[in-house]
Amino acid sequence: MSTVGIDVSKAKLDVAVRPSGERFTCTNDAGGLKQLVKRLLKVKPERVVLEPTGGYEATVVDALVAAQLPIIVVNARQIRDFAKATGRLAKTDQIDADAIAHFGEAVKPEFRPLPDAAQRELEALVSRRRQLVEMRAGEAKRAETARPVVRANIGAVIAFLSKQIEDLDDDLKKLIRSTPAWRENDDLLQSVPGVGPVLSATLSALVPELGRLNRKQIAALVGVAPLNNDSGTITRKRSTWGGRAAVRAVLYMAALSAKRCNKTIAAFYDRLFSRGKTHQVALVACMRKLLVALNAMMRDRRAWTPLGT
Repeated sequence: MSTVGIDVSKAKLDVAVRPSGERFTCTNDAGGLKQLVKRLLKVKPERVVLEPTGGYEATVVDALVAAQLPIIVVNARQIRDFAKATGRLAKTDQIDADAIAHFGEAVKPEFRPLPDAAQRELEALVSRRRQLVEMRAGEAKRAETARPVVRANIGAVIAFLSKQIEDLDDDLKKLIRSTPAWRENDDLLQSVPGVGPVLSATLSALVPELGRLNRKQIAALVGVAPLNNDSGTITRKRSTWGGRAAVRAVLYMAALSAKRCNKTIAAFYDRLFSRGKTHQVALVACMRKLLVALNAMMRDRRAWTPLGT
């Protein structure tokens, strides 16, 4: 069975096919996508693998899904690490396509459900909200040291961004409440003290796997699972890394809130802190506990109960 790797850029698509070694290039537009689909249908690949490239891959994914081709979008870091491990130090678009195809052939990444149009719309709103919040935080930081002559301008920008965020929150609420499945999930998630509409929308948009994985898998997926870093007789301190940073940032704020208003999370934090854990370590543990509880709630379709966590 053939495996196809596609390196996506703004203007073109570099394609590599293994094990035949076939290579070709298409333009990243309607005509090029039509040509790509036609050639891949002839190849009949087992997998078509590509990595996210800041949104330029979206139309490619849509075209391949419409043609019922077996498409997988893989984390770019995995492919970079694989390329380095196989001795590919040089970098061109065609080399990248070869590396992606080789990765797909050797690793055989699992197929995961791809987001439909409504899911992509929800992702776009959540991502845009995060961008606006980051811009507002940047302006607020600049306001601290700004000269008086520009403070009014910065204040006006902050007010504008705040209004945009409010409007996006309204759009998110309307979209989630308009879909029965999302509305039910939203009610379940927000039944937890400390979980608000922002975390609920973020989990619905960016963690569609919630409720389908076990506790260890969901913690590793988001990046709140402590990982070993031992070698021989040396045992190092475990730490968290990787995962979905955008989800972690919102989960962190929810854990801070839950530490104050959720008796279960507060008691868990106090117990860890009394044992000598630092504030940050105890808070990350609360993030993991909160996420695992939400995952179980989604799996069992039950609302929050303090004794159920």
